[in-house]
Amino acid sequence: MQSLTVGMDSFCLREHHSPRMKKTMPAIFGIALLLCPFSALWAEAATPTPTSTPSKAVVFLGDSLTAGFGVKPNEAFPALIADKVRAAGLPFEVKNAGVSGDTSAGALRRIDWLLQRPIDTLVVELGGNDGLRGLPVESLKGNLQKLIDKAKAKNPTLKVVIAGMQIPPNLGPEYAADFARVFAELARENNAVLIPFLLQGVGGERELNQSDMIHPTAAGHRIIADLVWRTLEPILRKG
Repeated sequence: MQSLTVGMDSFCLREHHSPRMKKTMPAIFGIALLLCPFSALWAEAATPTPTSTPSKAVVFLGDSLTAGFGVKPNEAFPALIADKVRAAGLPFEVKNAGVSGDTSAGALRRIDWLLQRPIDTLVVELGGNDGLRGLPVESLKGNLQKLIDKAKAKNPTLKVVIAGMQIPPNLGPEYAADFARVFAELARENNAVLIPFLLQGVGGERELNQSDMIHPTAAGHRIIADLVWRTLEPILRKG
């Protein structure tokens, strides 16, 4: 089965630092997820086995964490989730809609394109780049809410999983707290399921991250996949 991919010009945030960002970037290890060009607007995370005919779709919408920057496509956590879905015999096809360099605004701009195909379960992994840039948390929340609204308008029975992100208090403890709170609020207000911190057990761990201490290694992605699967499996088993 062929993957449907569309190339997209990404940019390197290192080249666009403000003086404020230069001061804060060295301490930010878990949110700078989107630094280098690596994108696929809609890539299949795995090909179903010939004996199974998936009738539903799970879409991972995110940034370079989801895209699997720096690891092989089959090592990124959405591909590992696809393996788990297949092993469990669940009738779902897993799609990787991760784009390195993406922000909540960027994802909102491309959601209509993604919604041309039916989506039954949407996993939203976004916000790291918003936090890196110090963008207003109100904009982050507003963009993600509009994105969810569009997806639910296409499928009122859509199930949504929100992957939370955290940032160090370099931009101020109030901003860091407000940033983290956005994900919990969105989950509560949209009857979505929350993964409090996607990088739990991975962020800041040298042996689980690439040399940039930003992007997880294949081993790090395995830990993320296990974390996501604990949340996602019960949802998929309910259909």
